[in-house]
Amino acid sequence: MATANGPGPRAGDVTDEVDAVVLGAGVAGLYQLHQLREQGLRVRSFDAAGDVGGTWWWNRYPGARFDSEGYIYQYLFDESLYKDWAWSQKFPGQPEIEQWLHYVTDRLDLRQDIRFGTRVTAAHYDEERGRWRIHTDQGDVVDTQFFVSCAGMLSAPLKNIEGTESFRGELVFTSSYPVDGPELAGKRVGVVGVGATGIQVIQTVAPEVGHLTVFARTPQYVLPMKNPAYAEADQHRYKERFEELRATLPHTFTGFEYDFEHAWADCSPEQRESILEETYQDGSLKLWLASFGEMFFDQGVNDTISEFVRNKMRERLRGDQHLIDTLVPTDYGFGTHRVPLENGYLETYHRDNVDLVNVRDNPIAQIRAEGIELSDGTLHELDVIILATGFDAGTGSLTRIDVRGRDGRSLADEWGRDIRTTMGLAKHGYPNLLTTAVPLAPSAALCNMTTCLQQQTEWITSAIRDLRTEGKTTIEPTAAGEDAWVDHHEEVASATLVHNTTSWYLGSNVPGKPRRVLSYIGGVGAYRQKCTEEAAGGYPSFART
Repeated sequence: MATANGPGPRAGDVTDEVDAVVLGAGVAGLYQLHQLREQGLRVRSFDAAGDVGGTWWWNRYPGARFDSEGYIYQYLFDESLYKDWAWSQKFPGQPEIEQWLHYVTDRLDLRQDIRFGTRVTAAHYDEERGRWRIHTDQGDVVDTQFFVSCAGMLSAPLKNIEGTESFRGELVFTSSYPVDGPELAGKRVGVVGVGATGIQVIQTVAPEVGHLTVFARTPQYVLPMKNPAYAEADQHRYKERFEELRATLPHTFTGFEYDFEHAWADCSPEQRESILEETYQDGSLKLWLASFGEMFFDQGVNDTISEFVRNKMRERLRGDQHLIDTLVPTDYGFGTHRVPLENGYLETYHRDNVDLVNVRDNPIAQIRAEGIELSDGTLHELDVIILATGFDAGTGSLTRIDVRGRDGRSLADEWGRDIRTTMGLAKHGYPNLLTTAVPLAPSAALCNMTTCLQQQTEWITSAIRDLRTEGKTTIEPTAAGEDAWVDHHEEVASATLVHNTTSWYLGSNVPGKPRRVLSYIGGVGAYRQKCTEEAAGGYPSFART
């Protein structure tokens, strides 16, 4: 396998020649494949997973589920495709999500063009021919005009704890949880990480295991999830809203059905408290994404909302100071990190079979044969270790591939110095490389992913169609176009409190990664409008030859 910093693979014999290669068969990849085929292109899709699903194939850990409402986490390009599927509950779990993606794949007859169990290892641009050569770990060498990445925002897991190979029990990562996961009943189980994933695991496995030890470093603000089952009448009600949702979701601030409706300055303290209570009790992300938008810009507003959520958490932790000190954030504001939904998570720590270990000041030193050892030498003996240790967000899915553009330039090297794209859709120096869910586009931060991914793949499809209609063969951002977008992105991001935090939103969880807010946070609707204007204006930020 080639590395981004070493020589590329030998040329080899071309095994296939197509118009487009799509990387990934998740939510974005499936829709991108469908659109390009509808345009008449010969398309080949590759995915390292064993079947379709992307995130929802790999992340099958206990408790994995949506925290977007199922009826908005759907494709909106086909009314019958939407209405012929029915969710069993408001926030469906991973098995049902995977079934839905199988339904979409089979309904659109996509499998014939997808190669599963196949990892793309290198993608090199041939400047003379204006085409890409894509290499896989299965020996494929595919010659293609367009290389479209739909690899996902959170698809490059971090596995950076020392000693994982020495553990004599069972050790699994949530990011690649086995189909037949480890037996947990009656076992001594350790979970490392209390982010959104760790929270789902912890609240789910606690009643099953013999003893659960949670290793917590960075506390999270959490909101309670209310997840009612759906009867046929409920399903009918949301399906009847199809046209409303299709018209609304792409234009809200976050791609959810709700939007910010209140201005902090226009409300009395009593009204503010009432709105916070109402949105908190909704049992969704509404308090984060539809209470007061000023929380992202005004420190005083953020302080008030943060304390409101802290008090809710303290009440549920019943005054236990160890739990409060470990689980309630105090060094960053509500909404500036990812906000997880949970169902009984805080109450889990009151169980007799659950221990909480604060590793903020006494970090994990290594994993040993017997279990997890902390820096002070304390050893926690375990039978099973579940690591929910996060991702190299935004950039990792492509920097782990040897992607080389004009003049042999390396994408990994460039992003290792400075993370830059043009609208998150392309990168200067890499003609006909078109991207979704990479930095500087709306993605996992402040965005319902299907809303954003549908928009990005539709823009890519239209850009390719326009290029071919005009008899041109390559599209690449200009240096000036990229500079302008990076400047705009930074102006938007630096005006927010998110810009001042330390989290994976800025790549802070990856040592040495350049600091930049990874997702565009100027609003999903505003971003869509800018993309529309770019295309309507003849792609002024791009060179098309």
